[in-house]
Amino acid sequence: MKKGIHPDYHPVVFQDSSTGTSFLTRSTATSDRTVEWSDGNTYPLLVVDITADSHPFWTGAQRLVDTAGRVEKFNRRYGKRTR
Repeated sequence: MKKGIHPDYHPVVFQDSSTGTSFLTRSTATSDRTVEWSDGNTYPLLVVDITADSHPFWTGAQRLVDTAGRVEKFNRRYGKRTR
C-alpha cells in the first residue's frame, strides 16, 4: 500500500447498545470514548444501535409479512380496476 493515502486502520471495540455485547475488530472509525479489553489494552469504543447480536434477521425474531392481507386491503381500499 502507498504511504499517506489510506486512513488509519486500527483495532476498535464495537458495543451493541441494546444487548451490551462487545466485540473487538479493526476499523477506520474513531471515538473519544475508550474501553479496556480483556487482553489489558485500551481501545476506542463505538456504541452502535444494531449488531448481529440484536438484529432481527440474525436472532430469528424477524417478522413475517402478510402479503395476502396487504393485497386484500389494497383491493378493499381502491377496488379492482376495470378496463
